Amino acid sequence: MNVDLAALRREYARQALNEDSAEADPIAQFRRWFDEALAAEVLDPNAMTLATASPAGHPSARIVLLKGFDADGFALYTNYESRKAQELEANPWAALVFWWGVLERQVRVEGQVERVAERDSDAYFGSRPRGSRLGAWASPQSRVIAGRDVLESRLEEAEARFPDESVPRPSYWGGYRVRPEAVEFWQGRPSRLHDRLRYRRAEEGVWLVERLAP
Repeated sequence: MNVDLAALRREYARQALNEDSAEADPIAQFRRWFDEALAAEVLDPNAMTLATASPAGHPSARIVLLKGFDADGFALYTNYESRKAQELEANPWAALVFWWGVLERQVRVEGQVERVAERDSDAYFGSRPRGSRLGAWASPQSRVIAGRDVLESRLEEAEARFPDESVPRPSYWGGYRVRPEAVEFWQGRPSRLHDRLRYRRAEEGVWLVERLAP
């Protein structure tokens, strides 16, 4: 099928984003929009692009899942030996992007990264289904493997090692928190004159709200 990519477009006209109706705090605004994404039954509303960079400045990005957010930031969990974790350890800054197409909305987050407390990693790991916990033991994330059978063999080993429901968190697995320095909310509008409100941290607990040209 030949598709004219230049002709693929549509008008965005569902809603507006105004300074007088937006929350004063970006986490409160994110919570409002996230709740609306849940209500709209957006597929995987907690899916987000995580962008990292190597010490040399080489970027990489992938889709991961948000597993918590509060005044301290946005939390995700991964293998600490994975590529993304190694880049976060070497260059502890990251960007997140949420896209909720049915609502014609995007949220961008930029900030410093830190590991979450081990107790929080333990608590989240313990809440995962048993298969996911075993998978964390089975997968040497981001490493080259010979084939699918390697994973299946390692999973069998993990199942034999942990035959009951109790599967502890591997020491190489845990969480990161992106502490936002800037959060941008994008609402699609007609004629590509989109609404963009950026919250920029002025000082601890104080946010400057700015409108950006689309």
